[in-house]
Amino acid sequence: MTATDERFVHDIADACGVPGGVARELIARSRPCLYLVPYEELPPDRRENARPAGRTGGLPALPDGVGWPDGREPLVLTVDCAALPRDVLDIELPADGHLLFFTDIEYPPESSMVLHVPAGAPTTERAPTYTYDGEDMRIRVYEPRTLYALPGLTLDSESNWTTGPETRAFLEGDGGEEALDRFEEAVLAAAVGGERPGVGVQLGGFSDPWDMAPDDGDDVLLAQMAGQAVDHGVFTMNLIVGTREDIAAGRYADLRYEQQC
Repeated sequence: MTATDERFVHDIADACGVPGGVARELIARSRPCLYLVPYEELPPDRRENARPAGRTGGLPALPDGVGWPDGREPLVLTVDCAALPRDVLDIELPADGHLLFFTDIEYPPESSMVLHVPAGAPTTERAPTYTYDGEDMRIRVYEPRTLYALPGLTLDSESNWTTGPETRAFLEGDGGEEALDRFEEAVLAAAVGGERPGVGVQLGGFSDPWDMAPDDGDDVLLAQMAGQAVDHGVFTMNLIVGTREDIAAGRYADLRYEQQC
């Protein structure tokens, strides 16, 4: 979080009647993220000149010699790295090219893959068919939906930020809990410039899991995708985590995938 970001958190704390020490404890337990949202979920003042940054579903455009993953998982997300706002995330993603996410969002995936296709690499859109034991098989293709990047802020869901000593002391006072709720909601809304997105697609930040958070220890969140963001009838949360070093080096084969439902 930059000094400017910290200033806006302290300004909101002042407006909500929350001490500066509480604001510092929130800042210490926060991480920036990028939400990938449909155009209509962008705040009105961010729609002009908005550039598509990703897409759910559709068919993959892959380099020569690269086919569908061996497990035939569907393509669920494509991210245009060059269209992402720079210097927002605290994890390192490629500066250009596309990240393609293949996984099963309907059942726990037997195998999954993240692939980086470099900018300028000749690619061909792959057909969702293959032959198995002499029979023609078809891979699931989800309806493509264009997404736009929206910077946001996340709070540590596994280690509740409100357990800090100054926040605990503030909560013991009259009206402390109500003021704290207003403060937290105002900070998260201000970070995106309006109403926070619903369940969808998120890059970086703390995870928002339905069960135990998988981003613990050395693992941080690369991406999370609600099944409904890809297919309205699928109710799962799909999380992809890895170490900062593996993510920065593009060692995507070492990532860990978890599905919660």
